[in-house]
Order: sequence, then structure tokens, then C-alpha cells
Amino acid sequence: MIAVADTSPLGYLVLIGEIDLLPALFTKVLIPPAVAAELADPGAPDAVRRWIARPPDWLEIAEPDVAGVDAALERLDRGEQEAILLARRSGADVLLLDDKAARRAAKSLDVPVMGLLGVLTAGADLGKVDLVTAIRRLRQTNFRVSAALLRDLLERHRLPNESG
Repeated sequence: MIAVADTSPLGYLVLIGEIDLLPALFTKVLIPPAVAAELADPGAPDAVRRWIARPPDWLEIAEPDVAGVDAALERLDRGEQEAILLARRSGADVLLLDDKAARRAAKSLDVPVMGLLGVLTAGADLGKVDLVTAIRRLRQTNFRVSAALLRDLLERHRLPNESG
């Protein structure tokens, strides 16, 4: 199974120590050059910059087909645009993407999408990650998600819900 990833899911997986979920879930992970640049940006967290400076073997930087950018993509940032275009060009099974507007645009172009929480859930389903611990770590970052969504996610997976 091939995935294309945008910046956010990769960055947060690095920050919470769960980046190795990706090769457990996917045979190949592709990112476009704009995503690689965002991960290496001086404003990115140190851990993320160190990770992309020595990318793992399972990560491949690939060029998207930027000819004829669809109007649905015009308001998105360059990384999101390139990730969606790369997912379309490569025939990827899924695009790892969190931004709401970008998810909407990808879906309008029939690109299947999975967010960071979907990756964590899939990893938990395979026994590769403790979902409660991963979510606790995620809460220590600036990742924005509603507390209600996290509670629902934990309840659906029959895991103990932590208070707070």
C-alpha cells in the first residue's frame, strides 16, 4: 500500500515518537519536494528537521505533476497542493493529510484521505501503538483537535478514557 504524506502528519508522528508506524502500515511513503522543504524549514521543530535531514529508506521524495493545477487547490499552501497532485499522479492508496480545507479539496478530486488520528488508529488496530499514550503525547504538542473527538476515538477503540 502506497501513501503520500503532507507535512503535518509526518511532523507530529516524529514529535510523538511514532514515525515508525508509517513503514508498518505502508510499503512506500512518498512526499513532494515542498513537503520536504517544510519539514526542513528553520521554523520547524528541531526533531523534525533532524529527521528529514536523514530520511529513512522507506521515504521517497517524488515530483508531482503540477501541470494544470485544479481550481480546488488554488487556496492551499504549496505542500498541500503538491501532496494532492503527487497522490493523483502516483495512484497512491491514501493521502496523509490533516488540514480541513485540503482534505475537502483532495476528496473533491477523488483522492482518498487519512489524517494523523487515522494513522494512529490503524497502528493501534495492528497492535503497533498504544493509542492512549500516543494521544497523551499528541496533546503535549500544538496539534489542534477537539477533546470530544479524542474521547470518541478512545471510546470507539474500547480503551480507557483519561480525564482532562
